[in-house]
Amino acid sequence: MMRVNEDVANAISRALGSRGPDQVAMLVEDLEASVQMWSTALGLSDWKIYTYSQDNVADPMYRGQPGKFKMRLAIAGTSPQIELIQPLEGPSIYHDWIAEHGYGMHHLGFFVPSVESAMTSLEEDGFEIIQSGRGYGLDYDGGFAYIETPGTLGLVLEAIEVPKRRRPSEAL
Repeated sequence: MMRVNEDVANAISRALGSRGPDQVAMLVEDLEASVQMWSTALGLSDWKIYTYSQDNVADPMYRGQPGKFKMRLAIAGTSPQIELIQPLEGPSIYHDWIAEHGYGMHHLGFFVPSVESAMTSLEEDGFEIIQSGRGYGLDYDGGFAYIETPGTLGLVLEAIEVPKRRRPSEAL
């Protein structure tokens, strides 16, 4: 059994908090079919649907460069929230993951008070922010930042600054 490096665990805890994840996210090939399947499996019916792209995400970044990714996602439930992501355009970390691992479990998300503070803390501890964006809320607040954890946790982690008000949900 692999032991997680204590320094890595402490760095993650400092940036994302010492608690369980707020979100469990999976990459899916077909968002509609996946929402139906997970609704039946988990009894969820409160899905919110959003499309994110350069049109409604400020400063999209992918591996240190301006990002041109687009994805459609569905979120439902709480403690943890379930997120289903269908990548639409890339390059993106979603396309990278699918090419290497296929569809399925992708990341754990943690709600943070400030995505900027979380990013600074993670970068100071040697993590690379592999994808990020800001301003997806109705008032152009909110943000997200992803890090890889190869060789330690084996999945991606996301810092999520939840916007005070979300844009209205799209129809599925």
